[in-house]
Amino acid sequence: MEADSWEIIEGLKIGQSNVQRPDKHEGFMLKKRKWPLKGWHKRFFVLDNGILKYSKSPIDIQKGKLHGSIDVGLSVMSIKKRARRIDLDTEEHIYHLKVKSQDIFDAWVSKLRHHRLYRQNEIVRSPREATMRTFPPPAAIESPQPASSVGHEAKTNCVELSKKEKRLNRRWRTKSVGKDAKFQLQVPLSASMSPVRLHSSNPNLCAELVDFQPPVSRLTDSVECASDYIKLQEEFCSIAQKVHSLLKSAFNTVAIEKEKIKQILCDQEQTDQSAQINSLRKSLSQALSQNAELRTRLSRIHSESVLTEQVVSVNIISTPDEAVEQMGIPLTQQASNESRLSMSESVSEFFDAQEVLLSASSSENEGSDDESYVSDVSDNISEDNASVTDNVSRQMANGDFAGCAFRNGRRTCLPAPCPDTSNINLWNILRNNIGKDLSKVSMPVELNEPLNTLQRMCEELEYSELLDKAAETEDPFERMVLVAAFAISGYSSTYYRAGSKPFNPLLGETYECIREDKGFCFFSEQVSHHPPISACHCESKNFTFWQDVRWKNKFWGKSMEILPIGTVNLMIPRFGDHYEWNKVTTCVHNILSGRRWIEHYGEITIRNTKSSACLCKLTFVKGNYWSSNVNEVQGFVMDQEGKVIHRLFGKWHEGLYCGVPPSAKCIWRPGSMPTDYELYYGFTRFAIELNELCPELKDVLPRTDARFRPDQRHLEEGNLEMASSDKQRIEDLQRTRRKWNEENNIKQEPRFFKKMVDANHRERWVSNNTYWELRKNPGFINMEPTVSLW
Repeated sequence: MEADSWEIIEGLKIGQSNVQRPDKHEGFMLKKRKWPLKGWHKRFFVLDNGILKYSKSPIDIQKGKLHGSIDVGLSVMSIKKRARRIDLDTEEHIYHLKVKSQDIFDAWVSKLRHHRLYRQNEIVRSPREATMRTFPPPAAIESPQPASSVGHEAKTNCVELSKKEKRLNRRWRTKSVGKDAKFQLQVPLSASMSPVRLHSSNPNLCAELVDFQPPVSRLTDSVECASDYIKLQEEFCSIAQKVHSLLKSAFNTVAIEKEKIKQILCDQEQTDQSAQINSLRKSLSQALSQNAELRTRLSRIHSESVLTEQVVSVNIISTPDEAVEQMGIPLTQQASNESRLSMSESVSEFFDAQEVLLSASSSENEGSDDESYVSDVSDNISEDNASVTDNVSRQMANGDFAGCAFRNGRRTCLPAPCPDTSNINLWNILRNNIGKDLSKVSMPVELNEPLNTLQRMCEELEYSELLDKAAETEDPFERMVLVAAFAISGYSSTYYRAGSKPFNPLLGETYECIREDKGFCFFSEQVSHHPPISACHCESKNFTFWQDVRWKNKFWGKSMEILPIGTVNLMIPRFGDHYEWNKVTTCVHNILSGRRWIEHYGEITIRNTKSSACLCKLTFVKGNYWSSNVNEVQGFVMDQEGKVIHRLFGKWHEGLYCGVPPSAKCIWRPGSMPTDYELYYGFTRFAIELNELCPELKDVLPRTDARFRPDQRHLEEGNLEMASSDKQRIEDLQRTRRKWNEENNIKQEPRFFKKMVDANHRERWVSNNTYWELRKNPGFINMEPTVSLW
């Protein structure tokens, strides 16, 4: 046998017994995975009494968190010495293992041999543990079998298992490893002549079993004892009849008791139902009274409102103490039936807000005047959404951000629908990039959506009211639940967005978003081109949010994986909390054909770096398009001793619940989608507003803001020819600019972020606190641009 060929390890031989119990063996080995992160992954293995268990670490083994378990006694074991490979075939799966060191490889092979023999010996000694076994027919007990009959049965068993032998041989030949061993799937017959069959892992018990001849003396003794067998059989039948009579009597008794218990339960259910009906009637009466009061108040508000004109005067409170002085802002309101809720729908939404801890996105309330009236009626919701930023909001109130006053009339639809991409042959573009990073591959502009990655980072703050609510929550565990809901909510907008990708920002490109209705000010910047790194910073009266993320895209032939590398940070000054969490992997399926759908999977761990009182773990379950657990999220909040305080469950595109069904409470749910969202890139109401460029913003934004990017603007307006031409021109400009910087040894530095190293020696990008100051004085319009991006 050649040194680099596969060697099949022999199993238990005929007559071999008294295998000593082997010692427990454990250590790390490499295990091969197929998908999604195919390759060799380090796993911790424990070999005990012929059972090989594995997990990620020894701690997971102690906790019982196993990834798998293999019965080596029932597995075909083969090794490849030069490559230090070990394969275990359990018929259902083939486990590929590899060891880096030759000494460790030899130790594992030796231990696996010993444990495998021990396990097979245990199975032979205790046939009940065997996974494949047969029992002798009754005739074999009543009368002895001649030697020729025994040999015939052995031959028959060999023939029955020859197909499995050939299938296993074909499996090894398919892998081109030359495993040509013939498997004889038999074990020694027991004293009662019952042929117990084992798994194909024992190739040494071969055709010599067919020629096995039982001793003549034993056959003679069996013939002489035939009458004793018949007598025993008669006694057994007599005992069986007595047992059957007793069991029949016991069954009748149990049936009578069952009917009694059933009657008692029916009486209890009737009593409980009457109590529930009374409780429901009381709750319904209260709801009707509240409904009548709401209708009265809503009617008064509608009577005082003027909706006949298209120019609406919106009053905002310019001082924290709700002073009398107010400012009216004329706005153009697109009053359409689709963008308004009816009176009954508004009332129902208000009741939903009462039932849950927090209602849906406030951007829904911007879509119609009726919804804004509901916000006025609800004291809790109005107080949550009326908060504004501390330092930045004071500048808003003082008029420092001129031209950015609160506008309730944001657009409700994009200028043009998304283009038809059915004529684009993606295979011609992607076939040479399987397994590569797609961030360096230029795509047709039709495959983009009119937003870029910097704006998508702002989109994660759509449900920032969850953080406002967390800033008012005293209980640290409930506060952690709200932070977890916010971390999940950032993925909800991607559900209908599998058909397009955001624009890749240019190095130095920025984006700004001021939302007085949500009370935050946000800005972001592309701080690195290769690798692509985006950084953002958001300030509010109640929280500070920042993150820097590096995006890695991998194309696998039918799907594309997006792996974000970075950490999300959140500070709540009132309690001194600093939360950190990671992001999960995103996968877009059916890239080339079929209906595209998007999936998020992985684990998020949320920690408060300032306190170890609680910890949150969220698992985005990996499923498939047709499975019931697609998009499912599970999690829990536990204290520092590991005790679970709150359990979380739901779906990232539908909502998050806290507790145990059916009494669980809804923590968050996404807002409704706008009309004809399928025609407009699947954008939410909040996403539609992100790239809007109103006239008063043109003079205050920096020239590097994404709203000024021409190819993105042309795509939004439906001008594909200009969008494609500008996209190519902008990419050529960036390549020329980068080449010139390299030739002149010039490094382009970010304007509004700086690099730092944290306590864990990881590079982070944080704000240098100059954006808002430069915006105020001297103003970006009065500054010379450092670089012309487009």
